[in-house]
Formats: sequence, structure tokens, C-alpha cells
Amino acid sequence: MSLETMLDSVPGYAKDLKLNFSTVVGQQTDLTPVQAWGTAVAAAYASGNAELLKTIVEESLQHLSEQQLEAAKGAAAIMGMNNIYYRFLHLTSNEKYKTIPARLRMNIIRTHGVDHVDFELWCTAVSAINGCGTCVDSHEKTLREKGVGEEKILAAVRIASVVHALAKTLEAEAALQDVAQPATVA
Repeated sequence: MSLETMLDSVPGYAKDLKLNFSTVVGQQTDLTPVQAWGTAVAAAYASGNAELLKTIVEESLQHLSEQQLEAAKGAAAIMGMNNIYYRFLHLTSNEKYKTIPARLRMNIIRTHGVDHVDFELWCTAVSAINGCGTCVDSHEKTLREKGVGEEKILAAVRIASVVHALAKTLEAEAALQDVAQPATVA
């Protein structure tokens, strides 16, 4: 399905999401096309809607190299793990856990092969979706240390918020369609 077709399928009550997607990704001025589309890919992977994911990945191929696409997917994967682990450490009152090594492989953080700022932006966006304050804070701080301003960071988070909302809206509409259709007896 083309991006335009998918966006046209967004229900009227979620028109703002459709309009925002076009603005925060397609008309992005704070981020490069690689940063914007990498963020959209990472956010789509983190959000988990198959239709949206397939559409965004297909569209991203016009803007991302294969290595950049793999790195965006890698950011979503590694942060899916890290966000759970570090959110647990943040939420528990038992300080002992913070003294125990994570013992989790995180090689992609060093071996992604793309611009480090881009990868950090994608990790920040996924961490925002997954609600891990520790990871958001850590990656946001790293970005600022690398000279990235708040406007650019917030632009990536805007993309993540719109992609995630689209994913949840499309899932809800698909679930509603499943409930509305009577089951057939074989």
C-alpha cells in the first residue's frame, strides 16, 4: 500500500494525525531526510502496526540506504530491550539492582555504521514511545553533548508521537472491523 493510500485510510476523527504525518516527516526542516525517515522507521517498528510499518519502510527506501534502514530497525530493537530493563531499574525502589551489571549485549550501539547523531535520535524517539525516562534522558543528553539542539530532538519526538498514534489508530480500526464481521462457520 502506498503512503498516500494508507494516510487516506485514516478515519476522519484522526485527520490531525494524517496532516501531522505529512508535516512532521514530509515537510521536515529541523531534521535531514535521513534523520526524519530513520525516525519514522524506528518509531513504526516500536509501535508494531504491520500495515503502517510496511508502508513506512517502503517509503523510506527513497530516503535511506540499506545500512541506514538496518540501523533504524536496530535502534528500535535494542531500545525495545533496553527500555524495559532500564525502566525497571528506574521504577524499583531497591537500589541493589542498579549495582548489578546489565549483562545484556548492546553491540549495535557501537556497530550500527551510520552517523551517531542519527542513531541517537532514533534511540531517543523509540525510548519516548516506550516510556523509558532513563533512556530518554541518557540519549537526549548525549545528543546535546554532540551539539544537537532541542528543536531537532523535539522534531524526532514529534515524528515518534505521530507514528505511534497512527499505529494505535489503525490497530483500533482493524480490531473494530474484526468485531463487526460475523464469524463464518466452516
